[in-house]
Amino acid sequence: MNKRNFLKNLTGASLGAAALAFVPESVAKTHAPVIGSQASRSKKTFPNVPVITHEGKVVRFYDDLIKDKIVMINFTYTDCKGICPGMTANLKRVYKEFGERMGKDVFMYSISLKPEHDTPAILKAYTEMHKIQPGWTFLTGTKANIELLREHLGYKFSDPGLDNDKSQHLGVVKFGIESLERWGMAPALGDAKYLAEYVRWMEPNGSRPVLAELLG
Repeated sequence: MNKRNFLKNLTGASLGAAALAFVPESVAKTHAPVIGSQASRSKKTFPNVPVITHEGKVVRFYDDLIKDKIVMINFTYTDCKGICPGMTANLKRVYKEFGERMGKDVFMYSISLKPEHDTPAILKAYTEMHKIQPGWTFLTGTKANIELLREHLGYKFSDPGLDNDKSQHLGVVKFGIESLERWGMAPALGDAKYLAEYVRWMEPNGSRPVLAELLG
């Protein structure tokens, strides 16, 4: 069985997420690979546009939030009636899996899909309502910059009609280690323990899964 058929057969929630975690993004993208130094590749992959945190601080996306960090990134919005509340609740469980590492070497970012509505003040109220702790930052900015991030981070649908319907946004979390150029994506509603494990597997001295564990 080739890799494509193998991955298509991984339909279980946790196992499917595990597969996504290890599929190089270059497999899914049609553009040519970025060449050059690690720093230059990262800067091209992650636009260094200004964004605003839920605390009202203006930061540069790559320089201040991504460079030399272990990160988890998702897109959401505060008045969502779909999967967003569930994603936030589940990512809180992921946050707990990392414990004291959060805000030190592991960081979570939730980017608003509706920046025209989600001002820093609204995002701050949202984080307070959900008791979001340090190390997890909600972000907004200009619509153009948010769209640029969404495109570069792999969150756009190829169908323009579907892509314009924000109620159909991708419920996945992107995670990785910038300095090692190791990246993956998995369903944000997946098992919190597994989501944290996917990140740990990427670390140089992290635990590694064996096939028997993945197959249960």
